[in-house]
This record gives sequence, C-alpha cells and structure tokens, in this order.
Amino acid sequence: MNPETADSPFVRACRRLPVPHTPVWYMRQAGRALPEYRALRADVPMLTACATPDLIVEITLQPVRRYGVDAAIFFSDIVVPLKAIGVDLDLRPGVGPVIAAPIRDTAGLAVLRDLTPGDVPYVTEAVGALVKELGATPLIGFAGAPFTLASYLIEGGPSKNHDHTKAMMYGEPALWHALMDRLTEISLAFLRVQVQAGASAIQLFDSWVGAVAPEDYREYVLPYTSRIFAGLADLDVPRIHFGVGTGELLGLLGEAGADVVGVDWRVPLDEAARRVGPDKALQGNLDPAVLFAPWEVVERRALDILRRGRAAGGHVFNLGHGVPPTADPDQLARLTDLVHQASAR
Repeated sequence: MNPETADSPFVRACRRLPVPHTPVWYMRQAGRALPEYRALRADVPMLTACATPDLIVEITLQPVRRYGVDAAIFFSDIVVPLKAIGVDLDLRPGVGPVIAAPIRDTAGLAVLRDLTPGDVPYVTEAVGALVKELGATPLIGFAGAPFTLASYLIEGGPSKNHDHTKAMMYGEPALWHALMDRLTEISLAFLRVQVQAGASAIQLFDSWVGAVAPEDYREYVLPYTSRIFAGLADLDVPRIHFGVGTGELLGLLGEAGADVVGVDWRVPLDEAARRVGPDKALQGNLDPAVLFAPWEVVERRALDILRRGRAAGGHVFNLGHGVPPTADPDQLARLTDLVHQASAR
C-alpha cells in the first residue's frame, strides 16, 4: 500500500476506524458517463485503452478531478487478465465480453495458463504513475471473481440465466472445480500485481454470482473467493467483495474473507449489517437509477443510506452498482459533496 493513503478516510472506513466523514467513490466512476472520457476513447477500442498506460492514468484520474471522490479505481476490465494470457475474446460495445471459443470441456482449460507480472507490464506502469499523481488519495485495484469469469468463458458472453454455467457446475463438478481453480490463480495474480505496484485496496467483482443459491455458493464458489482473499492477506490492504443480487448471500460473502462487503440497492444497509455481522465494513448502496430523479429525491435517499450505514462498523458510500452511462456528472459531484457535508464528524 502507498503509505500516504494509510490514514485516508477511505482506508480508515474499510478498517472500521473513526473517520472525519463517510468516504465515497462510485463503481464505474472512471468511464462512460464522463464527456471527457468519451472524447478520449472516441477512436480507441476498450481493450486497447486498458493496455495503454497513459490512457489508463488519465481515465482513472478524470472522476477524481470531476467529483472529488475519496478513492480512485483503476481503469481496466475484468477480462483484461484473460486477454493477457491469450484467451481469444473481444469487448463489443453494447454487448460486453464475447469469447471466441467457449470452455465446455477439459481440452478448453488449456488456454488458461498462469498469469505473471510480465503479462501485464502496462498495469504495473500505470499503477506506479497513478500512485505518484494521486498522493494521499487511495487507488483501488480490482479483478473479476472466478464465478463471473467462469460464466463468461462457459457461456461465450453475457447471459441472463447462466444455463451452460450451471449445467457444468451441477453436471460436471470435476471440470467446474478445475476451471475455478485456474481462474482463482489468475485473479489472485492480477490483484497482487496491482497491490505490489502501489494500489491501496482491492475489490473483487462477482457481478453474476447472485444467480447462485446459498448452498451452491458455499459448495461451488466460496472456497475459491476465500482463497483469493487469503492470498492477499500478507499485503495488508483492505479487501472489498461485491456482487449484484446477493441479498441472500451477504452472510456468505462476509465469510469469504473480505474486510468490506459491497451491498447492492436491494437490501437496506442496516439489514445488510445484520446479515453480514459486526466485524465487516459495508459499501453502498444508492440505486443508480435514483441519479435520474430530482435532486430532493437523491438527497433524501442518500441521507437515509448514511443513517442506515451507521449500523455497520464502517461505511463507504457508493452506488448499489455502476454509474449509468447517461448519468449527469454534475449530479454525482453534488452527491459527493452532500455525503461529505452530511456525514462530517
């Protein structure tokens, strides 16, 4: 961790220590809602931008300048480490990751070799440059969790029902566990690269794990997410775990080993605190759609979240999912100011 950030409100809240105000950052703050981002990316494919240090640095810094948030999040994508080890994939606008050859048998596992720092030199370079630029503002590194990466690889792209994924999980458990084992090592290596280059915290995104029932999460997913968080313990940085539609899994997400559990908008934070337990900080959880409502609605909802967030040992204000692409940046800047002012100790 960058030592300058150790006493920042964000890191302190993640560690459940007293803070001068509730820290705030936004998932997907670096990107599509900002006109300066769209101008920069006008002729640059997403995966090219994710492998170009100068672009990574500038895009990561844009929301920090615009919103005054308490943390930056590294500009990348969860499929970047897969691309780096040779998986044939593309990020198609309006669609998401598309895998040329979905993995549905043992032979398909061959493409998933180990990730080394040498595979992602642009990450090390960009993180180092960002740490210098950000100073006392923490940089959050991130990776996709094994279940969500597995779903993309098995389905061949985004899926509503994850039918092929669950068919493998239930019907070919040996293949499932072999796939999850390899993805665990890849995600862990990607996170360690970011922290060793200077990131002050990490977030593991398990965007699609809400599709799994609690008993299946415990058997087929939990061992792998636990391994990732345990594999970062020696680096002594806050570890955040986030998934969408995970209300019934919050207790299990807490068991996985993260310091902070991200909560989507479906569960009030005081109830989430009860489900997760007292020894975790929480992150969240304004419904992103509220950003399109009149300011008085945004204000009322945000203040209610701050009130409910006091039930947790620590609270990082965030949305319950990513910033919508058509959100008004001025609304987010105003929201950041509101959170800071209303929570000032």
